[in-house]
Amino acid sequence: MSKPIFLALFLSFFPAVSYAEPLAPNDVKALLGRIREKRASAPQVQADFQEEKTIKLMNKPVSSSGKVWFQAPNKFRREVKGNSPSVTVSDGQQLWIYYPKFKSAESYQLGKRSALDAGIAALTAALNLQGVESSYHITGSQEGTAYVLQLQPRTPSMKRMLQQFTIQMNEALQVQRTEMLQPNGDRIVTTYANESREPLDAALFQFTPSTGTNVTTPLGR
Repeated sequence: MSKPIFLALFLSFFPAVSYAEPLAPNDVKALLGRIREKRASAPQVQADFQEEKTIKLMNKPVSSSGKVWFQAPNKFRREVKGNSPSVTVSDGQQLWIYYPKFKSAESYQLGKRSALDAGIAALTAALNLQGVESSYHITGSQEGTAYVLQLQPRTPSMKRMLQQFTIQMNEALQVQRTEMLQPNGDRIVTTYANESREPLDAALFQFTPSTGTNVTTPLGR
């Protein structure tokens, strides 16, 4: 067998591999600057998502899908479809979680520096990287034209919710995948698609329970 044919066969069995190249601290800082500059011109985003939760106490991962909307600095809406649908809405001051199957809603006050605030910060970390250095130790790498950021929480309240948060972005600095590792070993992997930065209706971040909805305040008022 001639060398060119042998090489072609070899490459067909062992395709080219892209290796992640660590970014120096100054390069990570520059990358965050580029992300902020891009998002400053369009501080809103919406995207479809697919999510898989691996929970240590369960034999199989829990999968879900839906759509998320975010308006900087702290407004968001997250709709989960499927057998266990839910709608999570926050205007930055109040958080609502609505379960349409049961016609029940939970209401929470934000801004009390509680574990809930830390959880919301972790949930929206990939969508809102403004001032992220104050909350996380950040390292980064580049794989081909894509980028990976590794975030490790600084504060005790965040460490109780999150051990490590990984964000993967494409060349256009769009978030493609996130992976959240929690202190108890549970893992949440979320992939995003169909990102848009068109202006959002302010009504998306408001929630008014319909008549007959059972409203509770699990953490009090």
